[in-house]
Amino acid sequence: MRFAHLSARDSDSLQLAVIDGEEAILVSDLLSPSPKTLQELIAGGDELLDRLRAAFAEAAAPRHPIDGFGFGSAVIDPPAILAVGLNYAAHSSELGLKTDTAPTVFTLWPNSLTGHGRTTEWPRTLSESIDYEAELGVIIGRPAKDVSADDALDVVWGYTAVNDITARDIQFAEAQWCRCKSFDGFTPTGPVVVTADEIADPQDLHIWAVVDGHTVQDASTGQMVRSVATLIAHLSSSVTLQPGTLISTGSPGGAGYSRDPQIFLRDRSTVTVGIDGIGELTTHCRILD
Repeated sequence: MRFAHLSARDSDSLQLAVIDGEEAILVSDLLSPSPKTLQELIAGGDELLDRLRAAFAEAAAPRHPIDGFGFGSAVIDPPAILAVGLNYAAHSSELGLKTDTAPTVFTLWPNSLTGHGRTTEWPRTLSESIDYEAELGVIIGRPAKDVSADDALDVVWGYTAVNDITARDIQFAEAQWCRCKSFDGFTPTGPVVVTADEIADPQDLHIWAVVDGHTVQDASTGQMVRSVATLIAHLSSSVTLQPGTLISTGSPGGAGYSRDPQIFLRDRSTVTVGIDGIGELTTHCRILD
């Protein structure tokens, strides 16, 4: 199944919906009481998801055209947002950074989350070196501690697309990467979360990014240095991954920083991150003078 947080065009209030093609079915029309967010649905475990699947299959609930809604972040209020850096050799090389023996892991702040089709703004005085990064997002479905790589995909609830927007000048000026990637709106996710059963192999997905009409990243998740399963096993060795945790698994080569000439996101730029089986996540950019 595919889920999104949607808002009516004249409202900021988000509703959890099942996405079926170009139509949306509100979860509140399928179950009562109903989970209001994806986080609540995940917290309900397999039993709640099974009830929702059955209701979706049996009920003649109202269907609404997707184009009548706006999208919120695909994940809301996750217990943690973990990001992995330098997980594609081409990206590590183009940034002039070394892929270490252990994954480079950092956190993203929740204020950075935003949805498909939204506008991300930042002051010119903070940075004029804003870059894009197409990434596969993984959402954990149940508490996971000391999970082996062989069993790691069993704890995955679903997948989404992430644009890990980055202020490169701040990234290279500071020892940590949290701030440069956590401006308001710097972590667009979506447009949907796809349940794990619909992604046969997370290491066999075409992933790409398009900036202002030009394809700038074009790769496969099979090029990850460390697979999704390996990342989950590594992270869960030291911390219990809670249900709803979002893991952004790293970006392939093609970042704007490394290009000659460099490509940075400009005022009114549009960047679209796409992943096979998930969809295309678009972000509009505004620079504030």
